[in-house]
Formats: sequence, C-alpha cells, structure tokens
Amino acid sequence: MELTRYVSPLGTIFLAADNGALAGLWLEGQKYFAATLDEAAVERDDLPVFRQAAAWLDAYFAKQPLPDLPPLAPRGSDFRQVVWRLLLEIPYGQVTTYGALAQILRDRGISAAAQAVGGAVGHNPISILIPCHRVVGADGSLTGYAGGVEKKRFLLALEGVDMTNLYMPKRGTAL
Repeated sequence: MELTRYVSPLGTIFLAADNGALAGLWLEGQKYFAATLDEAAVERDDLPVFRQAAAWLDAYFAKQPLPDLPPLAPRGSDFRQVVWRLLLEIPYGQVTTYGALAQILRDRGISAAAQAVGGAVGHNPISILIPCHRVVGADGSLTGYAGGVEKKRFLLALEGVDMTNLYMPKRGTAL
C-alpha cells in the first residue's frame, strides 16, 4: 500500500492506494482513521490514482464539474461493499437516510436494518468520494460522520444541500 497527503479546506486528507486503486481517504483525526491501512504502507506521491483523486477533490472543493472517480478498492465485508456501492448512487447535493438505504437493500433482496447500514456507512474507508456524508438521521440530524458532524455540515453546504430541515445534534445526546 502507498500513502500520500492532500491539503483541503477541511485540513489534511490522507489517501491510500493498493494495486493502483484508491483504498482509503481519511480526514486527519477522523474516527476509524486508517483502519484498513497496511502497517507497511509507504509514502509515495507519484501514483496516477493519487493524481486522479487529487483532481477529483480539486474540482469538488472548487464546485466545478467532477471528473470520473479514480478506481476504488475499499476493504470490507461483502455487506459493507454493497452499502458503499449504494452510497455512490446518492446524487450530488442530495441526502438520504439510513432507513431509506436499508429499504433499498431490502427491495433488492438483501436483509438489512438501518443500524447495520449505519455501521457500514460509518466504516466507509473512502470518505467524500464514497459520499457517506449524504446520509442523515430519519429526523434530519447530521449524525454518524466519522470525520465529525461539523465537517459533514461543511460538505453538505458545499454541495448546496438545503439545510433547512437538517440540524446538528446536541452534544452529549445519544445518537
């Protein structure tokens, strides 16, 4: 595995690649930071996948048309893989709920509860590109973002999401 850094409006982002595909994208200090990263990872800035990811992130943060995603290879269970692919179907600038995602999976013949979907979403190893920030609580709460709810709010606002019915949970409130 190879590793590089990208400086973003949210702070340093760490990118990991495995066999020419993006395997990780973590905000510095986020929950589950580098959970799927090999201990033997080496820093290397010159990989095509890192250039592709940086170009995508540059366009995203500049609110420009997005290029194609770089090749993605997140590591996780079969269920998590299905959920992460489902996240890629959430359109830019829109949000959905954990329950709605669970229902889509059930409609596709996959047994899923909202809590299981939430666990998979929360362990997404490729933040932003696999848009887990577009998933909110059924009540409109900005919950469950490993990078922190402030960063989730920033990303949704950047995408032009109507924040009228969305809110930050109070600190100390069980989620």
